[in-house]
Amino acid sequence: MLDHYRMFADYNRWANRLLYTAAAELSDQEYRQDKGAFFGSLHGTLNHLLVADRIWMKRFTKEGDAPTRLDAILNDEFSALTAARIAEDERIIAWVDSLDEARLDAHFTYSPLSRPGEISQKIAPALAHLFNHQTHHRGQAHAILTALGRPSLTLDLAFFLWSEGKKWAA
Repeated sequence: MLDHYRMFADYNRWANRLLYTAAAELSDQEYRQDKGAFFGSLHGTLNHLLVADRIWMKRFTKEGDAPTRLDAILNDEFSALTAARIAEDERIIAWVDSLDEARLDAHFTYSPLSRPGEISQKIAPALAHLFNHQTHHRGQAHAILTALGRPSLTLDLAFFLWSEGKKWAA
């Protein structure tokens, strides 16, 4: 199971790089234009992804900053957001690489931002959620890019496995 999560951590970094490369080609007006996605613009969506990752990583590791709002803007400038995304992806990879099967099976407790009370669950399904959440909102970011007339991105896991992720497909 560990290799499964390590593969997703690598895939996550790969897909985020492609998305950020495409976003870097936008004008500031396009980047901030509300296209009706859950967090409005690409700016809002990319910030939300970083927000959510930081929240989950704080829950998992008890380290780092955890925003208190899902729509927080952590970095208003794209270059700063890009640097923060790269650092967070490396943080996720390092943490996943540090896990063992017993840790994946361990329970942890946290308080969701979206509802009162505490949740106790195993780390493995929560970690699966972190990667699934990234994929969900990258899909929205992809829709924003295509709505802005940009070429479609190929973010499928299969393409990752055929390129940079060959070690996971062997």
